[in-house]
Order: sequence, then structure tokens, then C-alpha cells
Amino acid sequence: MTLLEQIKGWGLKNSPWAIHFNSGSCNGCDIEILATLTPRYDVERLGIKLQGSPRHADVLLCTGPVTLQARDRLRRVYEQMPEPKFVIAVGSCGISGGAFQGCYNVVGHIDEVIPVDVYVPGCPPRPEAIIDGVVKLLKKLDAPQPVTEAQA
Repeated sequence: MTLLEQIKGWGLKNSPWAIHFNSGSCNGCDIEILATLTPRYDVERLGIKLQGSPRHADVLLCTGPVTLQARDRLRRVYEQMPEPKFVIAVGSCGISGGAFQGCYNVVGHIDEVIPVDVYVPGCPPRPEAIIDGVVKLLKKLDAPQPVTEAQA
């Protein structure tokens, strides 16, 4: 790795910016994500900042099952994020469809539409679980990445 790549990796690991996307949930997970950002849990100590634009975000916090109406929007938001980008699926509905599985307007869970890096189970998950998911993602960034044929 070059020095520039090491500095970029250090910056990403120590200051991930997140954007939140609700793909059709009941808002329970959304409330817990907002609770995570309060001073009581202080997720900013990990360098995480909530962004309003996907063009400035590194991490997509996605909640809820993917509905027909939200599917294309979710893909568009994911495609607007710069590389490297990561997705955290928050809540049982985002992981497996949860209580909404089999509904006429539900496409499925999040990893059927976009790739997911970390799963945070729960209905709704506690702020501590969401912080644990973010920490797991940051530890995943520490692990050495395998070299692909395109990089070789």
C-alpha cells in the first residue's frame, strides 16, 4: 500500500459519515438510530457523523423491508455514494422482511437489492446493538483486504 492509500484508509476508519434510508419500515428502527446519535450514546466519539447527502456518505444505514416504491430509490442512493461504500442493515425487517414478509408491496430484504456488509438484528435493535454493528464494520475495515485480479 502506498502512503496515500494508508492515509485514506485511516481517515475512512476514523471518520465514517453515514446516511440513513428508510426503505419501508414501521419507524421503530429509525427512532433507535436517532437515539444512537444523541449525547446519551455519543456515537460521534467513533467519528460517525450523519450526512444528508449520499454523495458525502461512506456508510448507508438502511432500515425496513424493501417496498416496490422504495426499491429504485434505494439503488439510486447506493449508486450515488462514492467508493468505498458500506451498508448496514438495521432491524429484523431489513434482514429478513420481518413482520412484512409476504406482503403484496414488499420486494424482500435489503440484500436482495444491494450488497450488505453488516447486519444488526432486533425489532427494533437497541442503540447499543447499532453501535456494535458500526464497530464491527470499522473492525472489518482494519482487516487486510484481499487483492483482486483487477488490482494485481
